[in-house]
Amino acid sequence: MATSLLPKNIESLKAYSSAKSEKLTGNTWLNANESPFSKSIKVSIEDLNRYPEPQPESVINAYSEYAQLSPAQVLMTRGADEGIELLMRTFCEPAKDTIAIFTPTYGMYKVSADTQNIAINTLSQDQLKEAQISELSLLIGDAKLVFICNPNNPTGSLTPVDKVAALAKALENSALVVVDEAYIEFAPEQSAVSLLQDFNNVVVLRTLSKAFALAGLRTGFLLANDAVLNPVRKVIAPYPVSTAVAKIAEQALSVDAITQMRRQVNILNSNKAKLKTWLSNSPKVTQVLCGEGNFVTLQLSDKTLIEQAMKAGTIMRPFTLFGEDNWLRISIGSEQELEQVKLWLEQSE
Repeated sequence: MATSLLPKNIESLKAYSSAKSEKLTGNTWLNANESPFSKSIKVSIEDLNRYPEPQPESVINAYSEYAQLSPAQVLMTRGADEGIELLMRTFCEPAKDTIAIFTPTYGMYKVSADTQNIAINTLSQDQLKEAQISELSLLIGDAKLVFICNPNNPTGSLTPVDKVAALAKALENSALVVVDEAYIEFAPEQSAVSLLQDFNNVVVLRTLSKAFALAGLRTGFLLANDAVLNPVRKVIAPYPVSTAVAKIAEQALSVDAITQMRRQVNILNSNKAKLKTWLSNSPKVTQVLCGEGNFVTLQLSDKTLIEQAMKAGTIMRPFTLFGEDNWLRISIGSEQELEQVKLWLEQSE
């Protein structure tokens, strides 16, 4: 009975398969782009009988200072994923409107669009990188939302901020350019946040899941001007952020905590450079992509090597990219965790 009630788009929906979807066992976890740096948080809450602030002022103020924006340009969400969904719910009409994405990229853009019966104009990362703005605008067509993951997951490629600006200018009367900066702390010089002073059609997605090492908190931010955020505020749930989450996020955005985060990013970038050297020198690796996030994506000569790693307890993320199923994404972990990858490469030779 229940299945007969399903809309066709939900019945045919292919759910997003996250790194935690499969019940895997291991001792070295490098499959979900998580930070290896755990946090010790102490929270004392005595007012859980009261509803939380819809947008906790202390967190909004702290993040706006961190992002160098005004508090009015910041909306707190349940992870960046909620920001993606909110933008589609607010600006796209089901069964009528279209979004544009550049594949391979983060899978939730497609899942959110499919869930809401929004069409997808699928372009490629090569087109985003190589096409002139005039050509790119034509390819995007009448899409209302244009998603650019920057740095891109899973390829790690970067779209220069000046190209994002040029695209926003070309689309200023027709589309929102949504820049997903989940990994921007690993390449902060390419942030599109500075574009908000010149463009009302630029939106930036942020998260505390990656560099801030709070993936379990599920906290993100929508950064935009009033033209975008005012209608989104009509759509967002009345109490999207729990009191506990707000208190932890506030601690994570203190001056000392941000200094610590940046120090950890430097360590991870150093670890990434070592890993890329090992991979480049391994005969088992045929290609290493230029990753700018907290991960490296590579192509193996033989995909059975992945099974060998998993049997040894080193869990990484297999991918099918560019029509081939021998790709692997390795999250940047601690030196000890990455030594397991090096051991796997050496044992595989």
